[in-house]
Amino acid sequence: MARSSTHRWAFKSGMRAGAFGWRSTAKAAARLKAAVREIKTVRKIDPVAAGEGVIALAERIWPAFEHIDTSSGSLGTAVARTLEDLVPILIDAPADETTRAAWAERLRTAIVDDGVDYLAPLADRFGEIAQVPSVINDHADRDLDLISAAWENHDHFSHVPTATLTLSCLLKAGRHDELLALVDSARTRLWFYEKYAAEALVRQGREAEALSHAAVLLEGQRVPPGSRDIARFCESLLIRQGKADDAYTRYGVPMTSGNTWLAMWRDLVKRYPDRDPRAVLEDLMAHHGRNGKWFATAKTAGYLDIAIDCAADDEASPDTLIRAARDFAQKDPAFAAQVALHAIVHLLSDRGFEVSPLDMDDAVAHLMTAARQIDHLSWALDQLRRIADDRGGEDLMLKRLRLVTARQAKEIGAGANS
Repeated sequence: MARSSTHRWAFKSGMRAGAFGWRSTAKAAARLKAAVREIKTVRKIDPVAAGEGVIALAERIWPAFEHIDTSSGSLGTAVARTLEDLVPILIDAPADETTRAAWAERLRTAIVDDGVDYLAPLADRFGEIAQVPSVINDHADRDLDLISAAWENHDHFSHVPTATLTLSCLLKAGRHDELLALVDSARTRLWFYEKYAAEALVRQGREAEALSHAAVLLEGQRVPPGSRDIARFCESLLIRQGKADDAYTRYGVPMTSGNTWLAMWRDLVKRYPDRDPRAVLEDLMAHHGRNGKWFATAKTAGYLDIAIDCAADDEASPDTLIRAARDFAQKDPAFAAQVALHAIVHLLSDRGFEVSPLDMDDAVAHLMTAARQIDHLSWALDQLRRIADDRGGEDLMLKRLRLVTARQAKEIGAGANS
């Protein structure tokens, strides 16, 4: 086995204790990205040195970031992503036993000293990182009594920073019964710890118990911490048991994730490639509702009939509809015209964010462009007049609609007479 190498890490100078102030989240995130790039570059020529780099970075995160405001959660997210990206480098490094033991000791110290659990991704996989059986068992044993006491009586203890570290080592060492007994002693059931018990049951061939163990955490009125991870665990077990339909219905559709509605659909389609993507979208809409929010997803997926229905929903954004009408005015004018009309109705109903009369100009213009492509100019003018006539009052947006409609009618008339 290779032994640890020496490398002068450039990131160290920018990760000094107290180096960042209260409003330094962006700067800290940039330093993390630079550190990752450096470690990955070194890995290509010296993977052991790269592993040492991960440990060195982990040791510096809390001292360097201690004074940064974490209320937004963005820094915690950046750290978590960084460490999750680097964990495989640390695990795969071909370090000898002495180096591996030293890394585990340094990492344990950093985890204990960590004030906000920045290093949770490393603690979660500590057993895999330690690798050497004697090292794994040593770290598994150190705080067993302390953790048991903490979990049995919260009047005296509430949090042990090495809890997941210990559970990870017990799991890696195959000490499943001890792990299950320890988790069972806790008065509060949290997935941070329960996931190790569930995995221990799986490794013992007790998949049905593991599924029940995890699924019960999702019951009740309150959504528990880590609910999506729990659902993914249950879902994967069901799929592995050949119960993909059950997995899809119970966990896939209800617990799909993504930063956007489109990302949610793509996530589910990717995880269930044998299902009809259109049916997946319809299932998501039926379960989650809010059809107007699914307009962009349906449009991007090419299900324009569904998109039209979404465009009519009160939650559809006029801005989004206007852009779609513009983009489709030439390639699918019939669709663009319907979308533009829905946008106009939403504008008159004062829906959308910071809309202005100029948005009405754009919506009407895209409608007329689309209508011209399919020789439906008279129809488009009739639709605009009908919409205006159906509205009472004289608010600014309605006046704008009547003005631009009259202007369009005049231009069409002039064109016909020329």
